[in-house]
Amino acid sequence: MAVFRFKALEEVLSRKPLEVIREHNLTSDYYGNKVFDRPKMKKYLSREAYRAVCDAIDNSSPIDRKMADQVAQGMKAWATENGATHYTHWFHPLTDGTAEKHDAFIIHGEDGGVVEAFSGKLLSQQEPDASSFPSGGIRQTFEARGYTAWDASSPAFIVDGTLCIPTVFISYTGEALDYKTPFLRALSAVDKAATEVCQYFDKTVTKVQATLGWEQEYFLIDEALYMARPDLVLTGRTLMGHASSKDQQLDDHYFSSIPTRVYRFMEDLENEAYKLGVPVKTRHNEVAPNQFEVAPLFEEANLANDHNQLLMDIMKKIARRHKFMVLFHEKPFAGVNGSGKHNNWSLVTDTGVNLYSPGKNPKTNLQFLTFVVNTLKAVYDNQDVIRASIISAGNAHRLGVNEAPPAILSVFLGSEVSKMLDLMEQAVVERKMTPDEKTALKLNIGRIPEIILDTTDRNRTSPLAFTGNRFEFRAVGSSANCAASMISLNAALAAQLKKFKTEVDALIEKNVKKDEAIFQVLKRLIIETRPIRFDGNGYSDEWIQEAHKRGLTNVTSVPEAIAAYTRKDVLKLFASVDVLNKNELESRADVEYEKYTMKVQIEARVLGDLAVNHIVPIAVQYQTSLMENVARLRDLFSAEEFDSLAEGRLDLIREVGGHISAIKQKVKDMVEARKKANVIDDHAAKAKAYEKNVYPFLDEIRYHIDKLELAVDNELWPLPKYRELLFVK
Repeated sequence: MAVFRFKALEEVLSRKPLEVIREHNLTSDYYGNKVFDRPKMKKYLSREAYRAVCDAIDNSSPIDRKMADQVAQGMKAWATENGATHYTHWFHPLTDGTAEKHDAFIIHGEDGGVVEAFSGKLLSQQEPDASSFPSGGIRQTFEARGYTAWDASSPAFIVDGTLCIPTVFISYTGEALDYKTPFLRALSAVDKAATEVCQYFDKTVTKVQATLGWEQEYFLIDEALYMARPDLVLTGRTLMGHASSKDQQLDDHYFSSIPTRVYRFMEDLENEAYKLGVPVKTRHNEVAPNQFEVAPLFEEANLANDHNQLLMDIMKKIARRHKFMVLFHEKPFAGVNGSGKHNNWSLVTDTGVNLYSPGKNPKTNLQFLTFVVNTLKAVYDNQDVIRASIISAGNAHRLGVNEAPPAILSVFLGSEVSKMLDLMEQAVVERKMTPDEKTALKLNIGRIPEIILDTTDRNRTSPLAFTGNRFEFRAVGSSANCAASMISLNAALAAQLKKFKTEVDALIEKNVKKDEAIFQVLKRLIIETRPIRFDGNGYSDEWIQEAHKRGLTNVTSVPEAIAAYTRKDVLKLFASVDVLNKNELESRADVEYEKYTMKVQIEARVLGDLAVNHIVPIAVQYQTSLMENVARLRDLFSAEEFDSLAEGRLDLIREVGGHISAIKQKVKDMVEARKKANVIDDHAAKAKAYEKNVYPFLDEIRYHIDKLELAVDNELWPLPKYRELLFVK
């Protein structure tokens, strides 16, 4: 195996970079040429069909079957002209990936042959097998029917000769089986609630749109070395491996010059992304060796999420062209940075105002503070379900270390915004204000810097940080579907804005002036949410203690965090904004329990197999060679000389033997623990059993394997080491 390792490295070093041929000099010349966007719809659709689709995109209006037939004809004409032979409904099941079933554009012709055809019925709805996707019990094997339905707000696109139509995925009985359905509901809820609150400040606002700008971190590993690591292939992370003597200690990889081979991959990726309308803008080296990041321009949240899922898929394909494998696991390598997917989230009105941007006068700044304070309240009241939306087996390895935020949900606002909230808290607004008091308060609000981005520091340890005109949710894992966290955040905010408006309206009905009513409610919310505001070091032990005093929860157990989905207050929250019903929430909790259990189960099986079939035999072989060497020394040298020469070898034999025995025993114990957990029927109880009784063996077995890696002859070691995996150029 060691011979294979070095041959693989030689192969990598001898490779010439793959040249990327750009089809145009300017990105704008070919941007979106594989997307059925508005310019193409205008060309290929009738005027009435084009208006119907635009109305569906802008106002969520339904499209009738007659219009759908016209859209289908135009979409097929464009797709076939661009080389498409098949179509698929492209959706986001609860697997953290995407799904697609391809059908050809053909039906039987009158002469016994076939003709190309595509109808509004096929565009609007399909019927994939719902029982084979995670559903948490909503669908059983004998209840296979499920439906995909066209999401007209996200444009169709062509990938590898197939027209991909973004859709929702629901059960026969109408429950959501995907991420997109509740995400669209949450976006609709926050639109309605935020628009009503905006009416206090600007009567011309009729729509509020959530925007999203994700930052996708990932690792690139040489394909040959990846294939020589079964743990990477089967679990996405290394289950063993001693730290490299040098990894990220010098911070010399972060923002450094991009290696030529990686640069070619990035060029190729951007070229394909632009064709598909994904507006990637930023590329750079991340902190850990072989870790990188790609980030786009901000977009409407649903479209942004579709683009993230699409990009993750094409990244895998393009990486293979360049003899790379891309890793999205949150912690593929122990001891170095993990990978996140920072969700930069904001709200924008149809009048062009970013609700998280400070304004130029007291009125617009009051609106800004209204949305900031209500966001604080939404996070404070719903911290457990927001945590549940980002927790996973992979992300649990990452949270709390190496620039990833801790499991404690807190919000960083920065000095300027915090100062303004403190001023509002101190203001006298429980009684009717005097003109002088009202003027002074408005002037104070008017002094917020217009560009807080330049006057606010950044806090990388904060799970949710205000960064000038948006909130950055840094706790999201790199492999996650953005929608999971965005559903919780938008639903929580929508529910809170509804409460806020009810409270303000109640005061207005009591003849309190509108501004004073807003001030009164905001002041109370500022006081109530003070515990969630934290601008310090989220990694410190002091913060853990302080958070406990503040009543903030610190749930690091994955099964315990998932349990929040089925709490009464969470069921009430999602029902109040029509995002997820009780059945859907309970099913999602079951899906997350199952995913956690299966991932730990797979890791345990893989580690057990590798330990017994790869590591132990090599360690025994090395130990045998040492014992043979000792025996020969005994034959050649006197007793006194032998004692001197063999002392170190005998210690090494004992050390290797001790690790071998420990590995074999712990693997045996882990198998027994797994057997006991596997007979548990309840998904939550089984997940807890795996976390408590199986998961600890992963680290315990790894400890002994990593010690053997340092002791056993490098030529014998069967797997590529960290120093090779992390520094391939």
